[in-house]
Amino acid sequence: MRILRLRPGDSSASIVIDANQSSQSPVSLTDGPVESYLLEELGYLSPLTRLYGQIWTGGPNVIIRYYEARPPDGEPIPICAVARLGHGGLRKKPESPPGVALIDDSRAAVFIVDGFR
Repeated sequence: MRILRLRPGDSSASIVIDANQSSQSPVSLTDGPVESYLLEELGYLSPLTRLYGQIWTGGPNVIIRYYEARPPDGEPIPICAVARLGHGGLRKKPESPPGVALIDDSRAAVFIVDGFR
């Protein structure tokens, strides 16, 4: 992560949570893999870099963890990052049906972390 100028706590950027729902509201998320993309630079990673990770929707918040970044003109790079909103987690709407998380915004922030807990 140091090669990419990415350190926990001081690196974040705006993302589109689901590349397939970039302009929808609300966004409908289910457990499983997700493809997101950067809207701005994150260290050496340029805008439009794809982020690959996993979504969990079981609790009151959606959990998204990213394990790989794929720059538009480069090879896949392992990363350790999470998606969040300004006040912590990605809160599900109360009317979300079982197995689905509805969230208001298609955008969030991605934060570099040193591990998943």
